[in-house]
Amino acid sequence: MRILIKLGGALVDSVDLLQNITQETAEIAASASHKMVLVHGGGKQMTRYLAERGVESRFVNGLRVTTPDVIDAVVKVFAGSVNARLVTALRAAGAQPVGLSGLAAGLVDAEILNPDLGQVGRPVRSDARLLEVLTDARYLPVVACIAGDAKGLIYNVNADQMAVACAAAFRVEKLLFLTDVEGVRDAAGKVRETLTSAEARSLIADGVATGGMQAKLEAAMQALERHVGEVLIAPGARPRIVRSILDGTGAGTRLIP
Repeated sequence: MRILIKLGGALVDSVDLLQNITQETAEIAASASHKMVLVHGGGKQMTRYLAERGVESRFVNGLRVTTPDVIDAVVKVFAGSVNARLVTALRAAGAQPVGLSGLAAGLVDAEILNPDLGQVGRPVRSDARLLEVLTDARYLPVVACIAGDAKGLIYNVNADQMAVACAAAFRVEKLLFLTDVEGVRDAAGKVRETLTSAEARSLIADGVATGGMQAKLEAAMQALERHVGEVLIAPGARPRIVRSILDGTGAGTRLIP
């Protein structure tokens, strides 16, 4: 089975949660029956890095305004410290991780999303050949949410959108968004076990799903449209969450067409 896991920044930021999730993913990645890719962001770490240097983070509709100075910091944090932290934790857990970004071999190309946002990109192409080569050799790709283009520009890409681009190109059966919430809640505050695309659109239109959850739902719907087999939004802090999802007993919300 082909699996892509997108790790939320809160999971990467916690020593205990990071250890738990890397141990579990390392065990699953070692199975000959699975090919796994990890995608990560690092928004919290990015905001902290900029604040320590006296740079205020500005957001428009939840997206970080990315000036030339900020894109330099994005590369250092996402493809540098956060990616390295994940790679070293996974290696300590017994995996064979390879740290990457969308820049590697044109894995993900992007274009400007909105000039007002600076170098924030929208994925437009993804070439999964590098992921095929690595997973065939039993390596575990760990992809930071940075993309480029043929002209040599670098873009800050929303990690959920990066995950969808990689998942669709790699033809995964399961795309897991591991986050710091229990799942998608409806207007009554109840976590939904399943959610159709139409119901997800209603939650967004009614203002129930906003901010980060809105972004995840929009990404999930895009993934389904691009023929990703199954999309789940699940609590990454729950012990053995990935294994339970693969066994069909996991928590969270499953998105269906």
